[in-house]
Amino acid sequence: MVKVILVDKNNNEIGEEEKIKAHKEGKLHRAFSIFVFNSNDELLIQQRAKSKYHSECLWSNTVCSHPKPEETYNQAVHRRLKEEMGFDCELKKAFCFIYNTGFHNGLIENEYDCVFVGKSDKTPTPDPKEIMDYKWISLKELKKDIAKNPDNYSVWLKIALKKM
Repeated sequence: MVKVILVDKNNNEIGEEEKIKAHKEGKLHRAFSIFVFNSNDELLIQQRAKSKYHSECLWSNTVCSHPKPEETYNQAVHRRLKEEMGFDCELKKAFCFIYNTGFHNGLIENEYDCVFVGKSDKTPTPDPKEIMDYKWISLKELKKDIAKNPDNYSVWLKIALKKM
């Protein structure tokens, strides 16, 4: 059973909950979003797999996930970057934000999301259980496409990009 870390609005840990139950009940929990750029300042984005429990088939940032209980953000971001994209790189925390949104299947994202940024020119080897597709894209082109096709992108990607 996968658990998430429940937090208050200041990111203080207040407990643990089974991941799907936390999303069904809309409990505030820790999450992170990774944004990896290459030497051309292009962002690595991924198209989420059809099997994801929400936001399936949408384009999103490089990696997004949750730290496990007893795991630091630093441990979690490197673990998930390797698991999802098949490489690792130096990552620095940029900022955090809270967002709350519902999905068509009744699940609710209520997350304290910390954004980590890194640089790499490594070739991704994505996990097909997590990722359908990926590409490198300039922020200018990404923002232009989000304005034109907002429903093709994850909620948290759109929020985080406005804060970058």
